[in-house]
Amino acid sequence: MPKQPLGSATRLNALLSALAATVDSRVDADPAKSYTAKLLHSGNVRCGKKIAEEAAEVALAIAAEGRRETAAEAADLLFHLLVGLRAKGVELDMVADALADRRGVSGIAEKAARKP
Repeated sequence: MPKQPLGSATRLNALLSALAATVDSRVDADPAKSYTAKLLHSGNVRCGKKIAEEAAEVALAIAAEGRRETAAEAADLLFHLLVGLRAKGVELDMVADALADRRGVSGIAEKAARKP
């Protein structure tokens, strides 16, 4: 495994915030003119399937592609995840709360504590 740090999230945070605002602004847009609006109006099942498709592409890129291709696929996944969260009515603060609740907890312990 490469020992390169993930780096600062400051730039990514700013870009994700701007992208989330763009997704929010497309809620009432014409689906014929906006891909985001088309996804938002297609329903949660379609959004979920699109997220699964993009996640699979990220996994394949991690397994067999270069860093740039992997970054591009990850960008696609993040976009579709934001659209899916918006379609489901999940606010980013809810996701932040879930991450904060897990901070300092071993991933192994957190998974073991989940109810079956």
